[in-house]
Amino acid sequence: MNNEDRELVELFSGLDTPGVSDALDKLGLGGHCFDVMPLANYTETVVGPAFTVKYVSAANPPGTVGDFIDEVAEGDVVVIDNGGRTDCTVWGDIMTQYAGARHFAATVIDGVCRDVSKALGDRYPLFTRGRFMRTGKDRVEVGAINEVVSVGQARVAPRDIVVADANGVVVVPRKRAREVAEVARRIETVEASIREAIAAGQTLKQAREALGYHLLQRKS
Repeated sequence: MNNEDRELVELFSGLDTPGVSDALDKLGLGGHCFDVMPLANYTETVVGPAFTVKYVSAANPPGTVGDFIDEVAEGDVVVIDNGGRTDCTVWGDIMTQYAGARHFAATVIDGVCRDVSKALGDRYPLFTRGRFMRTGKDRVEVGAINEVVSVGQARVAPRDIVVADANGVVVVPRKRAREVAEVARRIETVEASIREAIAAGQTLKQAREALGYHLLQRKS
């Protein structure tokens, strides 16, 4: 990652996907990756710039399915658009091993993965539409690298900021990252105050009304 990547990633330190999601709603932005879910109930949130990959149906003879991985940098989130296909996989144990050894942040797939025991055992963060054993070799091939893709209906441009945890995946447009992070932190501050108020004996209704809870994510 370059210096700007590191700066933008650090802005989201300590935040989670629900807070970022609310900030996206507040600002009228998309970025929610529908039906793309964590392989396990991860206890930490991962954040990183997107390295995007677009798969297409295989040609004859078929092209490559995974050589792009040598171009991914430490700290990147690999974001793969396989068109939501669940009939063949585009990520397995060898890629998990490689990604872990080179300290990728995570992998997000609009599609499925396989060899999940390796990812679970290594605690490598994977976010997909599910798992299936059938290979993507000779069925799909890499069509583009670091171009705009769609993942779970979210538009993902290269180096957009990806935030992912046990709740799912959201994508923050790079040009709006500072703004989104600022709003997310304001929302988290209010929610922390609500938790303090109810711990002190206020009813949830009282705390929410006093601190404007129902307006937190409403578009301005």
